[in-house]
Amino acid sequence: MRQLSGLDAGFLSLETSTAPMAIGSLSLLDPRTTEGRLEVTDFRQLLRQRLPETVALRRRLASVPLDLTRPYWIEVDAEEVDLDLHVQRTRLPEPGGWHELSELMAWELSQPLDRDRPLWQILFVEGVDAVPGVPKEAVGLISRVHHAAIDGVSGAEILGALFDGSPTVVDTPSVRTGSSPVGTHEPDLSGAGEELPGRRREPRVLDVLTQAGRDLAAGSSAVPKVVGRSLLGLAGSAVSRLRGGASPPLPFSAPRTPMNRPVVAERSWAPAFFDLERVKAIKNAEQTTVNDVILAVCAGALRGWLQDRGELPQESLVAMVPVSVRADQEKGQAGNLVSAMLVSLATEVEGPVERLHKIRDAADSSKAGLRAVGARTLVQSAQLLPFALSGLGVRLYSRLHLSQRHRPLFNLVITNVPGPPRPLTVAGAPLLAHVGAAPIFDGLGLLLAVFSYAGKVSIGVTADRTVMPQPASFAARLTAALDELENALS
Repeated sequence: MRQLSGLDAGFLSLETSTAPMAIGSLSLLDPRTTEGRLEVTDFRQLLRQRLPETVALRRRLASVPLDLTRPYWIEVDAEEVDLDLHVQRTRLPEPGGWHELSELMAWELSQPLDRDRPLWQILFVEGVDAVPGVPKEAVGLISRVHHAAIDGVSGAEILGALFDGSPTVVDTPSVRTGSSPVGTHEPDLSGAGEELPGRRREPRVLDVLTQAGRDLAAGSSAVPKVVGRSLLGLAGSAVSRLRGGASPPLPFSAPRTPMNRPVVAERSWAPAFFDLERVKAIKNAEQTTVNDVILAVCAGALRGWLQDRGELPQESLVAMVPVSVRADQEKGQAGNLVSAMLVSLATEVEGPVERLHKIRDAADSSKAGLRAVGARTLVQSAQLLPFALSGLGVRLYSRLHLSQRHRPLFNLVITNVPGPPRPLTVAGAPLLAHVGAAPIFDGLGLLLAVFSYAGKVSIGVTADRTVMPQPASFAARLTAALDELENALS
């Protein structure tokens, strides 16, 4: 039994009837293996073998009565996870192309996960017959894991744990399911009741309340330290601004756009793909970073989309870019260990090369601001939020449509997660492509999830369906923006 961090609990609080909080992905597989064809039973067997080493898939929630404090994760044994419920099977309608896949993905992203079970679901999709470059009768895996359980980096680590780099499944040794991450306290409940041989004893309400009391006391004693660190970080940021020069955007300084309004429950989704070498060539030519080029591509697509609607603001759009603060000793742990920086996207600039240069300078300024505040300030400060009040606040914010009454905190999220550079397989079936998705909520109607895998870059466009009913056209703008940038440099 382990208490959720403040940041993890925050993603539970953000969930409403119109904002499911799941991180999603679509994996496309060539089902032909050395043993025949990949079937859903083979995939379930692979998951059964790998569950002991993927803790995020073996945790379920235990709430504290009256939400007195943050909930707890309870680890269950791998054998207790019902894979018939968590891994379901479906078939695409004809012709089985990108449109059908995208519609299915959007539907899945619109559905909440069942909080009475471990917070994940995988849909085994057959009938992928008409995706260019993919063999007929390919298989898709649509995965959803609650954001409270993983962030982008820990999600990529799950991908590496479940998928193989070799053409055959390797029976991996089980790790100890009760191991604690560095710096956390795991209560010893072995003497609190009789356990069944070889099975964990289910914590009772009294166990949860007892541990909650201990954690409340421990959390109260840590408040002065966390507040002190947060204030020092904010003071460092203020000093940095007073020194002059470029400064990162402030929260609530972003312009109003069609993306920044209350969201509906229905999602839209579409993918875009291009070669990583094209991005690296621009990066090398202009002495920027891969992330700068990706931001410039997204900015170009956003500028064109808003301009065609007649709704391009004179001010630059502001993107929130998550930044992992996961240390080496924290790799392999589930949960969220991320900070965030705000970056100006220079969407007011017409020329793509000049826009890239302004984004490079803006990103450098935002990185300096993040260092001044302290990369872990967000993680630490989230510990101070009362769980019951934060959930109530989110529900009132959504119900009263308050996102219409102020300037956006930022305009959109662009999250960039580097994936495996080498090809992977799933139970011997080659992984052909992998595209991400992430949740949106009131005031944030568009999110771009960037992922690199085996020399390809994918961008998953997740949107409120009323904001972007045709996401495939926006995905096409992303590839066009890369073409525009290349042409301007040639």
